Amino acid sequence: MPIVPAAHFLSAIVLATTSSLSDELLDKLAAATNEQEAGVIEEEVWQAWLISGSATVDILMTRGMDALEQNDLDLARDMFDRAVLVRPQYAEAWYRRALLFFNDGKYDQAIADLEATLAREPRHFGAWIGLGMIFESIEQPAAALKSYREALKHHPNAVAAKRGEERLTPQVDGRAF
Repeated sequence: MPIVPAAHFLSAIVLATTSSLSDELLDKLAAATNEQEAGVIEEEVWQAWLISGSATVDILMTRGMDALEQNDLDLARDMFDRAVLVRPQYAEAWYRRALLFFNDGKYDQAIADLEATLAREPRHFGAWIGLGMIFESIEQPAAALKSYREALKHHPNAVAAKRGEERLTPQVDGRAF
């Protein structure tokens, strides 16, 4: 039986614990009864998603987030690229990079990264909302509405998803009489 380095073992434990925590928080978020309660839980979800299970990736993500705050988009992109390379199964690195692509108008790349996010974390409401926004921007209202509705399954109080659904439902599903 091969010997597993302690760092890999601890990383696996942290990742499993973080995954369990985010699953628990996502269950609470889906059951939240009002926007205030949901807002508190949502913040906890975002914090849980920033824990990758790898000290190296956590540092890369922190540097990427700091670079975003300083509006150094090239450095942020470099940090998120590296995080994806080091830990490709880590959904949040894909998501953060997708946001950079989205804000740069690179919708194809943003969609690819959002889909990679969802392949790793299907309940990532931020990725669903991002897809909705992109599909709405490229005039695909049915796909946008579907994405907003998927976000609302996981975060029923997500304001952007609610507004997107309200805006697109009459256009896509027709008006109720």
